[in-house]
Formats: sequence, structure tokens, C-alpha cells
Amino acid sequence: MHKAECLIKHGKAKDGSSTRSLDYLTMEQSTEGISDGMYAYKHRCEGGADIHDIMVKKSSFRILLYYIGTICLLMTVCYILLSKESLGIGSLWSISLAGIIAKWLRCDPVKKESLVIMPTFGVQLEQHFLSGRVHRKFVPAGKILKPVLNEYVTPVTCYWSLALLLRDEYGLMLVFKNLNPPAKMLVPIWKALCAFMDSNTLSASVLPQLHDAHKHAEQDGGGVQS
Repeated sequence: MHKAECLIKHGKAKDGSSTRSLDYLTMEQSTEGISDGMYAYKHRCEGGADIHDIMVKKSSFRILLYYIGTICLLMTVCYILLSKESLGIGSLWSISLAGIIAKWLRCDPVKKESLVIMPTFGVQLEQHFLSGRVHRKFVPAGKILKPVLNEYVTPVTCYWSLALLLRDEYGLMLVFKNLNPPAKMLVPIWKALCAFMDSNTLSASVLPQLHDAHKHAEQDGGGVQS
């Protein structure tokens, strides 16, 4: 198995402050993974992008319930169509119950959500559905102010979420809209986003300095020629 490396280089600015830039090297195969409960986290570097996947584990019990509900629905409908009896309250109740069970088991079709970090460009949020459909949303780097980890506490449970604070927009954009992975899976993704933002900040501060240095060099060269 090939090993992908995402290296964080530490440097010093002219004012002595510490800066960080994120370099993405040898983007090939996956290197990290975490499994906990119904979720699995996988980190891979591919094609120059840093990809973080949160996947829903396949549940045999859930699949079994789905097929049982579907079979009950079909059997009830076939029995009513083949019998000479008219529809009664019991038959309608059976059809409704079987339909609700089958529908409820299919109401969460998301099998994977991904965060794709594209150096200097931005991030892409992806939702992969069981049907094969994929929904993608691109967020430019200049629109992101910072990534935020939030803790939500309810009378029943407590969970964490990762969101993006966007420029000129009210509210937060959730990175994983349909899934609620544990904090230990969100923390490495949050750190990767912070490193990505630091890299963009460093690039934004270095480019004007390089432009000014090049401009001064051209002026000095013109003065020598005269």
C-alpha cells in the first residue's frame, strides 16, 4: 500500500512570527482511518486534494427490516387484490403500517459525506447517496472565515458538528449535513481545515511582498541603465 503524506511546514515571517503552510505531496492512497459505532472515518490524499470521508456502516439488521417491511407491503396488497372482499379498516391499516416501515427505512439514503480540500482554491462538500446520486457544493477559499466545532446539548443526547463561518453570510454552513459523527472524527478534519486556512493566509501575505520586491528590482534595474 502506498503512503500518502500531507506535510505541514513551519517557517518564520520577516517580523519573526511563526507561520505555517500546508504542502500536499505524493497524493495516492489512503493512510488513516477511525471506526466508531455506526460511522467510519477515512483520510486519503488523491489528485492533489486532501479528502476526508465519513461513511455509514452497513447494518444487516436495518437491511433485514427493510426487506421485511417491503415483503409485508407486497403481500398485503396482493391479498387485497386477489381476494373478493372489499377494503376494510384492517386492510388499510396493514397497508399504511407496511408502507410507513418501508419508507422510514429508506428516509436516510446518505451512505457517505466527504470534505475535499483543494489547495489555494477552496473546499468541496459532497453527499453520496445509496442510489448512486452525488450532491456537490464548492466553497471558495476567499469566502471561508474559519472552521468551527460546535457542541449541541439536548435533554436526550449530546453531539458535535463541524461548520464553516462564511464571509457576508448569516449563520453557519454544516460540513456534514446528514451525519453526526463523534468528536474524535471531526477533530482531525477541523485541524486540516485550520491548516488549510493558515496556508491561504500565508500565501495572501507573501504574494504582495513578492510583488513589491519585484517592482523595486525593476525600478533599480531601470536606474542603473540610465
